[in-house]
Amino acid sequence: MKAIGSVLTTFLESRTSRSNLLTLGKLLLLLAILVGAFTVIFHILMEREGQHYSWITGFYWTLTVMSTLGFGDITFHTDLGRGFSIIVLGTGVIFLLVLLPFTFIEFFYAPWMKAQAAARAPRELPAETERHVILTMHGPTTKLLTRLLEKHHYPFYTLVPTLTEALELHDRGVPVVVGDLSDPETYRRLRVDRAAMVVSTLSDVINTNVTFSVREVSESVPVITSARSSAARDVLELAGVSHLLSLNDMMGQALSRRVLVGNSIAQPIGNLGELVIAEASAHGTSLEGQTLAASGLRNDTGLSVVGVWDHGNLVPPSPAFTFDEKTLFILAGTVPQIATYNAIYAHTAPTDPDKAASKPSVVIVGGGRVGRATARALDERDITWSIIEKDAGRVEFPERTHIGDGAEFEVVVKAGMHDATSIVITTHDDDTNIFLTIFYRKLRPRTQIISRCTHEANVARLHRAGADLVLSYASMSANVIFNHLRGEDNLLLAEGVSVFTAPVPSALAGRTLADSQVPTLTGCSILAIDRDDRRELQPGPQSILPPGGKLVLIGSVSAEEKFNETFHVG
Repeated sequence: MKAIGSVLTTFLESRTSRSNLLTLGKLLLLLAILVGAFTVIFHILMEREGQHYSWITGFYWTLTVMSTLGFGDITFHTDLGRGFSIIVLGTGVIFLLVLLPFTFIEFFYAPWMKAQAAARAPRELPAETERHVILTMHGPTTKLLTRLLEKHHYPFYTLVPTLTEALELHDRGVPVVVGDLSDPETYRRLRVDRAAMVVSTLSDVINTNVTFSVREVSESVPVITSARSSAARDVLELAGVSHLLSLNDMMGQALSRRVLVGNSIAQPIGNLGELVIAEASAHGTSLEGQTLAASGLRNDTGLSVVGVWDHGNLVPPSPAFTFDEKTLFILAGTVPQIATYNAIYAHTAPTDPDKAASKPSVVIVGGGRVGRATARALDERDITWSIIEKDAGRVEFPERTHIGDGAEFEVVVKAGMHDATSIVITTHDDDTNIFLTIFYRKLRPRTQIISRCTHEANVARLHRAGADLVLSYASMSANVIFNHLRGEDNLLLAEGVSVFTAPVPSALAGRTLADSQVPTLTGCSILAIDRDDRRELQPGPQSILPPGGKLVLIGSVSAEEKFNETFHVG
């Protein structure tokens, strides 16, 4: 009965359907008149032939002939009667070809299809919906974000303006809602006042309209949007956005941090109270060629090496891990300990005279927003750079930009590729980045190659092509958004690294940190232990994991999932 009611409601809401209903009524009236007229004429002609039938028989004969059943038990014997039969038969065929298909399609099939479509793409969420995430598009960033939301059991819905787009996403398994992105009523129907977050990563104009519309309904729900320009950031802040994602600047900063520079300093990338997370390179330091155990880094500085970047993955190092010139690693400690590290290692003269004589320089391939942001970040580190850009209209630094194709040998030579210590590829097209990576790896086998990646699926391909490091645009932005959603200490580690808290698992309570084997089993590193009202930073191997305490861990999102699965943490 509910299905029938849904069909009737969908049907009656359409003006076209109501007009068709009137047309159908007229056709049925015409059919009734024809059947009546044919029945009367049947009796007149039969009487002329000397045949006598009841009115029920006449009605029966008219229906069988018009429906083309034609049993043949009642027939005319004259040409006049047979001609009349042909007229009745022809009229019936026309009505069957017009009336029956019209009736079936318009009154049964079409309303049923519309009702099914409405069920697959609703315009309103159930009244009990709460703590859900509302997205305004399904792109590279939100695809990865939705996977994170699913794994951590956050309900989410993608708001799209058209039914066609909604049905396409629904068929791909994406929960969708149809509505006008700029209409406050849309967000009322989406229960935005009880939502956990609204995320909009469309154009600056649409993001502003989304934010302004949401704020007409709720002043408290967090709204996160992307912003491409400083002017857009100002407008979005006026509209009421909670947090702005300057993704181009974030990507530029992340790419510049990865550039290998002799005597590299440890650069803080976040903090958790007194605990500072920093990133450093072994390039040009006395750490090159040493194992972690033999380096004495922890004894000299008090810092812990909590992870090493290995082809885009953060992995906990073993004591036997050996630093090389391309090693990038994550340190955890206090501000004074970071300063001690920089005093000892960042100013250590390299033992290799060739390295001492070399001056770091970077070639940036692609002068778009990300490329320009990378250049500005390199200026902050006082690193020499040049840009290769096809489009002269995008040039911001004309004296340091070479106009041309990054795949042309002459342009590459002119930009100083043969002397570059690092190559940073920043174009937005992954296929182009793969092509250029292969080309540059063949041209400079030992040079560091760092590439931007738009789609997460192409990260592994870029590594196979020869990139030393690949930073995923989607992963960076999705993890930033997800960290904001969780409401925990947000380190904004945009490369897929997650700092999270978890209760001490019952299986580990009372055991030492060394016995727990958390890094080996899960890939996570323990940064701190909360016991009673105090936090123990950088716990040692013999630190006891207290029952009822909490752990502060760092690791990739997959490592966090592995921790939760291994120790049955909800």
